[in-house]
Amino acid sequence: MAMSAPKSGASEPMVEMNTTPLIDVMLVLLIMFIITLPPPTHAVKLDLPQDCAPNCPPPPPVKPTKNVVYVSPQGVITWNAVPVSWSQLDQNIADMMDPAKFADTPELHMQPDPMAPYDTVDKVLAKLKRAKVTKMGFVNNEAYRGEF
Repeated sequence: MAMSAPKSGASEPMVEMNTTPLIDVMLVLLIMFIITLPPPTHAVKLDLPQDCAPNCPPPPPVKPTKNVVYVSPQGVITWNAVPVSWSQLDQNIADMMDPAKFADTPELHMQPDPMAPYDTVDKVLAKLKRAKVTKMGFVNNEAYRGEF
């Protein structure tokens, strides 16, 4: 295929459209669009407490009350290291959940022994669920590591 160079004196009209002005207009419009965008904000609106005078009393330290329920390998239930019966356990849970006795519901730490009878632990958990205990956690879970 032989290619010939265009003649220098050709008077044929140019068929291709000049796209340079179109690209310039497009870039100007893109820059205008970017400038008019609002800056992104990731703010969270909070109502902060107003500063009182320098003579404000310091807030009192909060120490949550914690109760520990332990189930021994023999099935004995203890409440804060004191052995309790099923009825005493019900009473202690009711006292703990009473809003008249505590301004804030105390925490309950459940600590069953790894060798405690499952039935006893299950019954204690069922009592806690029926009493609608919300602040509860299991303590000493590392004791169960590698048992099974």
